[in-house]
Order: sequence, then structure tokens, then C-alpha cells
Amino acid sequence: MQIIATPLAPAAVGPYSQAVRTGNLLFCSGQIPINPTSGKIEAEDVEAQARQVISNIKGLLGSEGLSIQNVVKSTMFLQDMGDFAKVNAIYEEGYEGHKPARSTIQVAKLPLGALVEIEVIAEYP
Repeated sequence: MQIIATPLAPAAVGPYSQAVRTGNLLFCSGQIPINPTSGKIEAEDVEAQARQVISNIKGLLGSEGLSIQNVVKSTMFLQDMGDFAKVNAIYEEGYEGHKPARSTIQVAKLPLGALVEIEVIAEYP
């Protein structure tokens, strides 16, 4: 098992790793819309937050030489399922036509007041 840490994605806000590699799989912790440079959530609307989340995922994957095309499973957490269509459109755009397995769950709250969080599992080639 190898712990992954990169400045290309937000630092962990608790006692966990940004990602963990085991074998040929990379398990990425849920990404919320923290700007990795400022360390804060800057986006206020769900669309901008979703774009930041996708950017964070791409940064984390890129630090390992992977891309969104290596994702085999995504789990999306929404504070409001009423935002599903908006976030789904950003997700589809950000995933560039790639369609991994996915679950979407409405939650009561997300860390730091985020509106969306996405975690992924990716496979090394």
C-alpha cells in the first residue's frame, strides 16, 4: 500500500490520505470544491463547485500519471438531489465522454458546507 499526497489537489481536512494505491488500483478520497491554492471553498453555486471538484480529481489522478479515463467507479454525494441535473451535466463534460460505474447519494451535509463531493477509484494501466 502506498499513500499518495500532491499539491495538485486540496490537502486532507482530517485524518485521512488524499489517495491510497494498492496493487493496480488508486482509491481517491472524496474531493470537495476546495481550491488547492487557497485551501478554501471559493465557488458558491453548485455548478462552479462541481467544476472545482472535477479539477481536483484530475489533479489527483494526474499526479499519478492517470487521467479521468482511468476511473472505473465514481461516487457522487449531493447535498440536494434537486441539483442532480446541473451536476450531472458538469460531470459529463468533465469526464470527457468516459462513463465509469457511478452511484449518486443525497446527504444531509458535506464537509465545510460543500454542495457536492465526488470520490473515485481508478486503475493503473
